[in-house]
Amino acid sequence: MPLRVAVTGASGFIGSALVPALLAQGHHVVRLTRTSAPRHETVVWDPARGQLDPAALSDIDAVVHLAGARVDERWTAAHKRDILASRVDGTSVLARVIATLRPAPRVFVSASAIGFYGDRGDDPVDEQTPAGTGFLAQVARAWEDAAAPARDAGIRTVHPRFGIVLGRGGGALSKLLPVFELGAGGKIAHGTQWMSWIARDDVVRALCFVIAAEAMQGPINVTAPNPVTNADFAKALGHVLHRPAMATIPAFALRLMYGELADEALLAGQRVFPRALQAAGFSFLYPKVEDAFRHELGRK
Repeated sequence: MPLRVAVTGASGFIGSALVPALLAQGHHVVRLTRTSAPRHETVVWDPARGQLDPAALSDIDAVVHLAGARVDERWTAAHKRDILASRVDGTSVLARVIATLRPAPRVFVSASAIGFYGDRGDDPVDEQTPAGTGFLAQVARAWEDAAAPARDAGIRTVHPRFGIVLGRGGGALSKLLPVFELGAGGKIAHGTQWMSWIARDDVVRALCFVIAAEAMQGPINVTAPNPVTNADFAKALGHVLHRPAMATIPAFALRLMYGELADEALLAGQRVFPRALQAAGFSFLYPKVEDAFRHELGRK
């Protein structure tokens, strides 16, 4: 049955792939954007200003909230405030508005991230693992808590905790590809930190799945079922590109470049498993990292 789906962050790395997939399935998409776009139905909404007319979301069946400031930049004090505010304030406004809608949306899919778990070393992590420590864990907890008005109104609320999303044209690969294609790629520091990744096409499929799966709610790890160490990640990417991946990027260099971000996101890791998706019957097209690289980079 076709749905009316409102999407924030529709022009972002994930949203720009999700919207065409929803349209291909016959759904109607309403984009919540800061500026209007030609030929598409849009609702102009700036999360920083907070105002959103409930009438703009009338008869919406599902809301997918993906908007938020980039995390993969050096964390100045100002940028950390922007990272937190762009997620918490926008989610809070949106949740309060959809809680007033009659009829209410069937589902509110409000993004989160596996940073929720903090640095877990070699320990396996699933949706039952409690929150960790650090800035990213603080952001993820506050981000999910901001959706409380929708949950309290009885709207099925899902928090996809995204891992490292692999796809050409954005995300981690946009930074890694130039280095690896030159043959200068390799592991980060010791290389034993776990990387919980997922192909962007599987992210889109997972989001469509949770929209339709009426029994799914709460946190959902959106990661492939086979996390890898950083060293194995680098080796697989080098193999797919037919380039050596023997370099080692020292920790001190990353700290000079990225500051606090280096310790929380590059030198730390989480070995995350998508228990909830698997229990619900979701199947991954690209469960192995080398297959994901080959698909997303067009290297058969």
